[in-house]
Amino acid sequence: MPGPGLPRRLIALPCAAVALIAACGNPPASPSEAKQNVKLVDATPAAGPLAQATWFMAKEPSTLDLDNDGAGANSDLILSNVCERLVQLQPDLTIKPGIAEKYEWTSPNTLTFTIRSGVTFHSGAKLTADDVVWSLQRHAADGANESDEFTSVTSIAKTADNQVTVTLKAPDAVFLQAMAGDGGAVLERKGVEQQGAAYGTPRGKDACSGPFTLQAWNSGQNIVISKFAQYWDSARAAKTEKITFRWADDDALVNSLVTGAGDGTYLENISSATRLATGGTTSVSQGPDTRVWSLMVTERGALTDVRLRKALSLAIDRDGVSRAALAGFGAPAKEPVGPGAWGYQATAFQAAYDQLGGSPAIPSEQDIEAAKKLVAEVPDRKPIIVASDTTDGRSVIANALVDAAKKIGLEASIIQIPPQQYTDYYSSKEFRAQADLFTDDYFISKNDPVGFYKNGSSKSTVQWVLKDPQYDSLVAKARAALDDAERAKLSIELASKWADAMPWISVVQSPSTVALSNKVTGVPASGCYRYYPWAADLGAKGA
Repeated sequence: MPGPGLPRRLIALPCAAVALIAACGNPPASPSEAKQNVKLVDATPAAGPLAQATWFMAKEPSTLDLDNDGAGANSDLILSNVCERLVQLQPDLTIKPGIAEKYEWTSPNTLTFTIRSGVTFHSGAKLTADDVVWSLQRHAADGANESDEFTSVTSIAKTADNQVTVTLKAPDAVFLQAMAGDGGAVLERKGVEQQGAAYGTPRGKDACSGPFTLQAWNSGQNIVISKFAQYWDSARAAKTEKITFRWADDDALVNSLVTGAGDGTYLENISSATRLATGGTTSVSQGPDTRVWSLMVTERGALTDVRLRKALSLAIDRDGVSRAALAGFGAPAKEPVGPGAWGYQATAFQAAYDQLGGSPAIPSEQDIEAAKKLVAEVPDRKPIIVASDTTDGRSVIANALVDAAKKIGLEASIIQIPPQQYTDYYSSKEFRAQADLFTDDYFISKNDPVGFYKNGSSKSTVQWVLKDPQYDSLVAKARAALDDAERAKLSIELASKWADAMPWISVVQSPSTVALSNKVTGVPASGCYRYYPWAADLGAKGA
């Protein structure tokens, strides 16, 4: 992994970042005009079946094994339709029974799942409680991608022919939410073990039970999934016979949809919606998500003093970032998790969010003066280095940080990290030593803010400056609160403490954004697509 010796240099400003609100070139429509054409959570059901569809994505997955640490959003986009979870996330980001037809806390620290009968894997084998136990134990193994979701689990056992009981050190409401994500995916043990090292690679097959089966992975070209004719839930059977996934950069992706070479995409770069919402051949819909772009503070040292972090937060032009990086399709963010996490007590969460200070959409003169006073209180001020890569979104945010620093008397510069190495900062302290902040987006699989704020614990692997025993204690209390109202109060307290410590500087929310050709419809616009079988809803559009 690269360390402190990686060459540092100021990056050239991308077109979108030359001025935070300046436009580049001549887009086919203004962002404001495009935004008027964007639908909010268009839930128009498909009118009929499709023989095939082509779906675009940003990158080729590195693996289709959910337990491999290379799995991520691109793997989930496909496997959400192939593999099923104990609990199923819904388009409104609430949860309901999945492979488990019933789940209940049978004691304060035991969660019991009743496994649905009549479910078969794509191999034709019956899904059993033994498969569930083995799957959860695989997810919990050291080094597995979802192992952090099982840290409080003491045992996973088959307690009846159709029953699996998970015992935890303490009650944990977040664990149930995690079972709707990759930590709850149920795999066929025999199917995985027979494939050995081929599983999850282009040479392998799936070992799942969802409405689609993996037909082919042609490395470097495409991935094909096909309708599973024997799917156990006939009411939720796929409407499309075959879906081919292709990957392309933003321009190629947009051109493919506009020209009819593609049928849809969940936009990673939502600024592309400007072109797709106005051309007449495609439509764009947005819905709730948990995704937020933030500046993540490292332990390098220049921002050790929280007053400097708060000063920078007061001076960042979040509205300008939203317009430049997200073409106005996002929104300024006061906290590091989006409102898609408000799966319960939404009114309470909204009220608390409205009261959060220190993160203005557009800094006022008073905000800038307050920031300057905070800076003046810190005698030892070192130059700040913020890391970015070649992508416009990260570059815009990094440049907004440099601009904010200059306004309040701080010195800041940018280093460029190669995109293929960028995520190393999560795992390598030596890598993080290159910069005081990194720009990145972050989302959670849970419809519960506690599922994010647990990342503020002293043992967290994604934040490095908040080490507070009182915060740790509050996380434990919030996770153990099985009553929604009680947990919401504790979650709001966690959000307040996070804001006071500001281990990340939140910048902009990024709603889930789906673009479709005028020939198809049905898929949900919300962030559920990473875990919900969205492609089963895809079908032909009515007249």
